[in-house]
Amino acid sequence: MTTDSDLDPDRAEPKLFSALLTPHRALSHKAFLVLMGFLGTISFAAGLGFWMIGAWPVFGFFGLDLLAIYIAFKVVFARGRATEEISMTPSELRVRRTSPRGQVAEWVLNPLWVRLEKIVHAEFGIEQLYLVSSGRRVSVASFLGAEEKASFANALTAALEAARRGPSYQS
Repeated sequence: MTTDSDLDPDRAEPKLFSALLTPHRALSHKAFLVLMGFLGTISFAAGLGFWMIGAWPVFGFFGLDLLAIYIAFKVVFARGRATEEISMTPSELRVRRTSPRGQVAEWVLNPLWVRLEKIVHAEFGIEQLYLVSSGRRVSVASFLGAEEKASFANALTAALEAARRGPSYQS
């Protein structure tokens, strides 16, 4: 016997899988400031030493090196704002990717027709993961390491199998 609540279209489906993936960050903001202060002090002291022996143009190059390191870290921190959210219910698999600039791309797939494709290197492990369905191929978990990709792939495969089995009705 069904009740009205069983037929409610607004009733939320159970989540079979949910993951929010973010790139790994090597340094916190505070550690970055400490590192830049340390490098700035070392560069200034070395540049001052060269200035005192008459090689004053070298002082400027130490500043350029410090600027290049600063810009490189700022680029890394900007790329660290990217996210990838993967969620699955019995009726849909949703991949939502946000770029470092805030642009959002979203794919909605039927989990019954999706297969997880792995590109595996013999020495390094899993290199790429793709969700393949109806001729579409969506790359997922691209910024994870090989071991993290393997763990992610196992969890996602288990969720896809749960979606294929369908809902379980237990009293």
